[in-house]
Amino acid sequence: MTNSSSRSSVLRPTLFILLSSFLTGCVTSTVQEIRETTTGVTTEDTVVVLGKKDRPSSQETELDFVGCVSGNLSAGKTGITAISEQRFVDEMFPWFEPRTAPIRTSNLTKLINDPLISNKFKEIGLKYLIWIEGNTERTDSGGTLTCGVAPGAAGCFGFLTWENDSAYEATIWDIETGKTAGRVSSEATGTSFMPALVVPIPFIARVKNNACTSLAKQIGSFIQNSG
Repeated sequence: MTNSSSRSSVLRPTLFILLSSFLTGCVTSTVQEIRETTTGVTTEDTVVVLGKKDRPSSQETELDFVGCVSGNLSAGKTGITAISEQRFVDEMFPWFEPRTAPIRTSNLTKLINDPLISNKFKEIGLKYLIWIEGNTERTDSGGTLTCGVAPGAAGCFGFLTWENDSAYEATIWDIETGKTAGRVSSEATGTSFMPALVVPIPFIARVKNNACTSLAKQIGSFIQNSG
């Protein structure tokens, strides 16, 4: 009786882990970096993560992704203080407002080298400005799903599958030198699927979240590691 109870207690967490893994789609990711100068931060330094602003707005880097990277940088055990994009925009008014924000890296270089803006950076202790470009998009889909209602019964039958790709690049700008310290890129691909035998059950690949955490981790390592 004791042995049966012991085996049951071991099986429960094992089955839970297996089920949790199965309920998410498959994601593969890669991270790369290019270093141009040495880096480092102190406890008094701050960094800010900004998304590329473009027109039309469909080309902008997603706000939720920018916030995710910034939050992961601040939440990690790196000692890095990342201020929010909105706070930075407010502090730097009007240079980084949506209508006036730089849309190309060349414009960003000019801003960083402007003495007036440079002094504002010093006031908030900004050491690095991290500029993110990229997006997540659906690249493929297939399958069919049919749902119907009959007297006394209802349900769906079929199988759907879709693939999402995330590709982001972060350029780390050194405010003191006004030059690029390096670049970090993160790419993730994931396949989600949804089988349906009466009730549809989605198995979602968290592609964007995977790209975010990978990019944030690599940025933190890049900033703190002098190379």
